[in-house]
This record gives sequence, structure tokens and C-alpha cells, in this order.
Amino acid sequence: MNRRDLLKAAVALPLLPLAFAGDRLASAWAGQMPAATFRRRVRPGAPGWPSPAEWEQLKRDVGGRLLQPQSPFAGCTAAAPGAACREALEQLKNPYYIGDQPALTQTSGWADAWTSQPSAYAVAARDTADVVAAVNFAREHHLRLVVKGGGHSYQGTSDAPDSLLVWTRHMNGISLHDAFVGQGCEGRQAPQPAVSLGAGAMWIDAYDAVTTKGGRYVQGGGCTTVGVAGLVQSGGFGSFSKKYGTAAAGLIEAEVVTADGVVRIANACSHPELFWGLKGGGGGSLGVVTRLTLRTRELPETFGAAFGAITASSDTAFRALIAKVMGFYRNDLFNPHWGEQMAFQPDNTLRISMVFQGLSQAQAEQVWAPFLDWVRARKEYAFAREIKIIALPARHFWDADFFRQHAPQFIVEDTRPGAPRDHILWAGDQGQVGWFLHGFRSAWLPASLLEKGARSRLVEAMFAASREWDFALHFNKGLAGAPPEELAAARDTATHPGMVEAFALAMCGADGPPAFPGMPGPGPDLAKARRDAAGVGRSMDALLKVAPRAGSYVSESDYFERHWQTSFWGSNYPRLAAVKRKVDPDGLFHVHHGVGSEGWSADGFTRR
Repeated sequence: MNRRDLLKAAVALPLLPLAFAGDRLASAWAGQMPAATFRRRVRPGAPGWPSPAEWEQLKRDVGGRLLQPQSPFAGCTAAAPGAACREALEQLKNPYYIGDQPALTQTSGWADAWTSQPSAYAVAARDTADVVAAVNFAREHHLRLVVKGGGHSYQGTSDAPDSLLVWTRHMNGISLHDAFVGQGCEGRQAPQPAVSLGAGAMWIDAYDAVTTKGGRYVQGGGCTTVGVAGLVQSGGFGSFSKKYGTAAAGLIEAEVVTADGVVRIANACSHPELFWGLKGGGGGSLGVVTRLTLRTRELPETFGAAFGAITASSDTAFRALIAKVMGFYRNDLFNPHWGEQMAFQPDNTLRISMVFQGLSQAQAEQVWAPFLDWVRARKEYAFAREIKIIALPARHFWDADFFRQHAPQFIVEDTRPGAPRDHILWAGDQGQVGWFLHGFRSAWLPASLLEKGARSRLVEAMFAASREWDFALHFNKGLAGAPPEELAAARDTATHPGMVEAFALAMCGADGPPAFPGMPGPGPDLAKARRDAAGVGRSMDALLKVAPRAGSYVSESDYFERHWQTSFWGSNYPRLAAVKRKVDPDGLFHVHHGVGSEGWSADGFTRR
């Protein structure tokens, strides 16, 4: 959205008048980047591509950990599929298997946008020195560089053909601290409990160490297989963000390899602008994060959930249900205890998938009782799934053995021989494994829409949106209603400022089954995908009539967002661009719609 003619204007003028200036300003953003020492990156077979001897030297420099990734689906011939193909097809819905494949990503593609394709080479980094060697090699040889940890990027930033991949999956060490102080912050920063995690750690690893074993809490993501580093750099919302803020705001310190191959410690006292940019500025744009240290918190006694579904018998009844549930949310759930989501469907069904912290089961049931009594008293409503409310000791919320014993239906396990016992996935997240996206959009909805004078407009917009496609309100991904100290910490991040004023992130998407290249079958149904994407667009357009300038969450956003600078970062973008110019003046780090990407072609190979 936020293009401008001069850098001075970007700093001096309000952003809003430029928000819809259009594509004519795209080159203005690119023009603010320093003159590059090269115009194009090198592809395999082109002059300048490293020789076999040079690749062999890199292999020695990284202790033999240089790979040429091959998709396990490459051998899926109709006549005689090989063992790798058979295993891949068997494990297609196992995110831990996909994450262990350097050639695969957790999303298999997006219609008319991108398809998961392996890099030409990959460094399977085990330590920071491996990352330094890869970054230096890519810079010296003008290679396209890609960074992958968890591999969950909807935007396709976890891979790129003809590139060198820095794969951090095996950098997954975890250390707990009773009293951590950032490097250089001695005497300026109070010691605090914290956890340090390697860039390749997943959130299930963090929760197992910090909560199940350590009895404390770290703010992270809801999906257990998401990478720690990617989530923090993109902002980082979890199920309990209404209480604990964002993962980015919880960052105390990061170790990062910048484009010059230098290892830097970024915190509030050392490289503070880089530190700020890493807190929500998007993964893969400012450097390769190799280690993060996050603050930990006291664990509440209980975590819990409320889930079920209610169906209305008519459109009129569904509109009334939307009004009732939004009033109920505003009066009883709009506080630090509650998070997660409600979904609104074209078939007049309301799906409830909420979580809570710090309440007993009896207290949570008491909160919900008046709303459920209202539903039961009206014949136009029925429970498609009876609302269930459960609570459990918070220490067991990510305890795999606890769920195996008491509630195995809620989890999916990594069943491969030798898999870590803590590697589980919430059953509700399995549908996302390997999915092929048809369309996806998100928007932060301001809390002012919940007030009485505006709520009727919100309800009408929600009803109109539900006629086009199902959408969900993720209440934990808007921080309005959070404690003041968490709001202040979130404001000191690069994430779009609108999330602090939002009561929820509205999300709407459509997807199909996995569609990795080489898989048997007809491949994705692109005609259906385009129809679905159009429905997603109509739904969000209807909803956003009450929030026309709402920003969106970079990790869960539209690949085709034209005005991505302000959609993703709002008034923070000029400052982010300044950080980018300082730490990566030649644009070594490039991701789709990442900071500074307007200076490059869509594939990241040619300077504009």
C-alpha cells in the first residue's frame, strides 16, 4: 500500500494518504535501496555458477553437510514407485516427516502463485559456523539464498528453485535460564527467567522443555510443528496471546548472521534497531537467526477449552445468533482469560473452538451458561455438536503422555520408529499438513466494532461475509483486551500497530489436498481453486466494509496483496526499510513480499 516518491516523504508524511496510491509508487520503494554491486543472481548452468570444486570446498567448510535435495515424490512413476515415494505417500499427513525432508515444505503450493520445489543445494546447518559459511558462499557467488526452519510459510518463502538453502532443522538445542541478562545489558536490564532455543526448534520442543518439564510458560504458536524462529520474526501469536502478548514481544535476545557473514548479538542494548526489526519484521529478510532467547512466565494452574457447534434453522436466526454471540464475546470473553476462535459458515453453523487460562472448569462453565441457556431456549437452534468445556492442569497442556492416556482423540502422533515421544500434533491441525492453498486473506478488526454503536454494522458485515464463504475470528490474534504491560511490549515490535487495537484477526481461506510435484494423480484442480479464491475474496470484501483499512498478519495473508508494505507493517515499514538498508544493502536476503523485496523481480533473481 505504502509507496512513495522520496524517502524523506516516507519519514515526514503520514502513511494513510499514500495507502492506496497504487503501483506507480512501487519503483519508488525500490529506488530507496542503495546501488547494488550486481544486477542478477546466478542460476545453475549460467556463467558464474560455482564450479564442482567450489561446491566441494563449501561441503568441506560445513563438515560434509552439503546436500542436493531431491523430492521423495520425484520417483513416483506410475510403473514402479520407489521406496522413497511409497514412504512419502504413507507419511503425507505427518508434518514431522515433511519437516525432515529438505526438499519439502509444510504447504505444497498456492494456486497461480507458487509450487514447492527444492533448492539446488542445501546446507544442513548444525551450528552457527555452518550458517556463516553458507551466507558467505551465497554472497560471493551471487546466489539466491533461502532459509528454512519449520517450513510453514504460506507465501512460499521456505523454498525456491535454483537456490542455496540454509536448513536450520537440526539447530534445535534448548537451554533454560533462571536469571538471563542480554549480552551488553549488564546493569541495565533486570535478570529474568528465560529459554534459549536454536533456530530449528519447533514449538512442541519449546513447550515440552519449558512447560511439561520445567513448569513455566513461554509465549509461542498454537500449531506444535511451527518453527520457533519463523514465528517470532513474523510476530508470533499463540492460543494465549490475550494474556501473554506476542512471541516477538517476548524476545530478549537473538543471535543472527547478517549478509556480511558476521555473527551479531541483537538485543535492547546491542544492535537495537536490528533487534526491533527481528521482532515481527518477517522471517528471512534481515539475516539468518540462529538462536533466540525468550522470556518465560509463571504457569497458571489450568488451561482449558470450550468447543462445539450450533446450527440455525434460517438466515434470520443465524443473523440473530451472530448478534448474540458477539455481544456475549464483548461482555464475557473479551479479556485475558480467553483465546482462539469462532467460525461462521454459509450453512448457518457457528463453530466454537475457544481456549482459556487461569479458570477452573466450573468457572468456565459459569461464564458460558447464560449464552448456552439462550440457545437451548429457542427452537430455531440446535447443537450440531454439544458444547463441551474441559479444563486440565496447565503443565499437561502439551504433555504427550498425558493425552495418550486421557484424550488420545485430540492428538496425532509421529508414528515413525524412533520419533521423540513429545512429537504430537493437535488433530484439528492435521488438515493443514501439505495442503495446497486456493486463497487466503486476513484482517485485524478494531475493538471499536464491538461497542454498541458499531456492533450492528459488524454483525451485518459478518452475516454478509458468511453468505460467500466460511470465515473465522481468531480472538487471540488481536491484542485488544490484553494487560497494559503486554500492549506496551507489543507496540515495541515491528508488527503492524493495528493488532494492538484489534479484538480479533479475521481469517478466510480455501485449500485442496497436497499437490507436491511428482505426486501420482491429476494434480490440483485449478478451475475449482480459482472459484474458491473468488469466494474467499467476496467474503473478506463484505466483512471489510466495516474496516476498510485493516492491516493483515504477514504469516497468514494474501499472496497477491498489492499493498503489502502497509498491509503487513503499517507505519512501521519505513523504519523496517531503514534497518534492511543498513544490514543488507545488496539485498542478499529476499522473500516474497518481504522487507526490501520491491527492489527485486518476483523470483528474487533480477534487480529492478
